[in-house]
Amino acid sequence: MTNQYNYHMTHFVISAPDIRHLPVDSGIEVAFAGRSNAGKSSALNTLTNQKSLARTSKTPGRTQLINLFEVTEGVRLVDLPGYGYAEVPEEVKKKWQRALGEYLQKRNSLKGLVVLMDIRHPLKDLDQQMIEWAVAAQLPILLLLTKADKLASGAAKAQLKAVREAVQPFMGDIEVEAFSSLKKVGVDKLRLKLDGWFSSLGDDGQAADAE
Repeated sequence: MTNQYNYHMTHFVISAPDIRHLPVDSGIEVAFAGRSNAGKSSALNTLTNQKSLARTSKTPGRTQLINLFEVTEGVRLVDLPGYGYAEVPEEVKKKWQRALGEYLQKRNSLKGLVVLMDIRHPLKDLDQQMIEWAVAAQLPILLLLTKADKLASGAAKAQLKAVREAVQPFMGDIEVEAFSSLKKVGVDKLRLKLDGWFSSLGDDGQAADAE
């Protein structure tokens, strides 16, 4: 039986440059990752029904830190640094990638990854790298094809089908859904998926399968 979480109660906890600066590694976290212009902040704001929980910026690449939000005690959403923005210096990009990879591979409380991709430009190289990291870490993945309102219904369905077929070779636990912050498409599916991932939290506030 999955729990129903009040995502509108989510509040900001901390921004950290890497996993060494994050709070204690217990409970359950689900991370959100995506290219800098994929609509990650808008998706988090839509999910939590808050206008400015995650800062949306007209300048992609502003989120250079791991941002932690608490839904309820022991249950957290994590906004990972946006990746792939061309105008960021190369050494900064490499630093972000190191922090992302380390977080995905070493954070024990991480139980699921939401990867956001613009429905018009899915599965870029860095998106595929994120999927590969997550599959290697045996993390379930929800791929959200954002800005679905930018395509006509038929085109959006065709793109959804194409991406579902394209991710099969990754051999991971990967679900693909269309999403639109503007039209509130896919928000219920996102909440249901998060409920399922978070429901493995034990009564003691620890992850049920934590070591």
